[in-house]
Amino acid sequence: MPTIDLQYGRETISLEIPNSLDVIAAAGEAKRLSDHQIGELLDNPINTKRIEEIVSPGETVLFVVPDATRAAAAGQIVNLLVRRLIANGTMPFDIAAIFATGIHRAVTEQEKAEILTPFIAQRVKTLDHSPRDLMQIVNVGELSDGTPVELNRALKDFDRVITIGSVGFHYFAGFTGGRKLICPGLASNRTINATHRLAFDFERRTRAEGVAPGRLEGNPVHEAFVEAASKVRVDLAVHTMVNSRGELTDLVCGDLFDSHAATCERFAATHTREIDEQYETVIVSCGGSPYDINLIQAHKALEAASRACKPGGRIYLLAECGDGLGRSDLLKWFYAADSKELADRLAESYQVNGQTAWSLRTIAERFDVRMVTGLAGDDLARMGIKKLRPEKLVQEVAELKNGCLVRDGSRIYVRPRDQE
Repeated sequence: MPTIDLQYGRETISLEIPNSLDVIAAAGEAKRLSDHQIGELLDNPINTKRIEEIVSPGETVLFVVPDATRAAAAGQIVNLLVRRLIANGTMPFDIAAIFATGIHRAVTEQEKAEILTPFIAQRVKTLDHSPRDLMQIVNVGELSDGTPVELNRALKDFDRVITIGSVGFHYFAGFTGGRKLICPGLASNRTINATHRLAFDFERRTRAEGVAPGRLEGNPVHEAFVEAASKVRVDLAVHTMVNSRGELTDLVCGDLFDSHAATCERFAATHTREIDEQYETVIVSCGGSPYDINLIQAHKALEAASRACKPGGRIYLLAECGDGLGRSDLLKWFYAADSKELADRLAESYQVNGQTAWSLRTIAERFDVRMVTGLAGDDLARMGIKKLRPEKLVQEVAELKNGCLVRDGSRIYVRPRDQE
């Protein structure tokens, strides 16, 4: 039987895959771009000018970059753009970077160096976003439904804003990246809560119409993010695509919205996998760190696997979750008797992570979910998930007759042919 190494945190787990199992993966493993190739792509933005034509000497520049839950090769891009800015007359003390954490935890000093590269982290000012710190937040307008748009004031304080983020599937926003770096990335807790709640149908107690991975048109969450992000000026947006090693393999830049849409289309073409029928058993790896940094992030791979599995089937999830659940208040939602009661509680008092808990609970009720992880077995049991030792996984997988392996499940959209 062929052996496949699956990423698990920063390590790997080797599995012997029976020939009877199908392997679902992205189309090939693209090669890393050289600095020269990146420079050529940066010189051809969509509906904007080149960075040297955008930023004048003496102007301040803010880079908006992802936090530790995203692999975006942002450091490589920032490094190249900072060098070009300095060569064009911008002083290093006029440049800063802010981490678009949304409601995630703050970025550690070590993670800052990993995200920006040690060279840049030591030479430009870094800013931390807190959605609850009112001293950081400024009101920039309202959405069409009256929701206040409250964003980090740094977006208004700097003369020029450049966003850098990766594009991938998102289970309710359609795709990551682009407008998400602004909202929810740099939004207040109130604005984040109000826009995320659009993913849930409070009357039917289920996912809202139009909300799905890979879908932007008619997606109310995406539309709200776009409307919120349009309240501030982004001078240049850089959207990246990375391989399983986190290496930059493609790049599109330009206008925040036009270039994001173009990148999403390109990403979907290579990361959408249609299947003729669902499987009795699905094995899914998140793709290692940072995709399995915590349960909230790892859930995205589980969601992808659920689309490939027959109702009542079994799903094996490999997710280290070195950062734990992702939020200390996540577990409280699983004290509900079932997903129906959880949905009722969510409708009565909506919270962003309650929606993730509801999605997890519904999957655990529909499938036999078994997880190789560092999370506590008692916490998983409360969620309806069974903890599995790696050696037990190896044993059970060797005995499988009908199933599939979804590699890097956080970045793949599995779609049965008879579904949208």
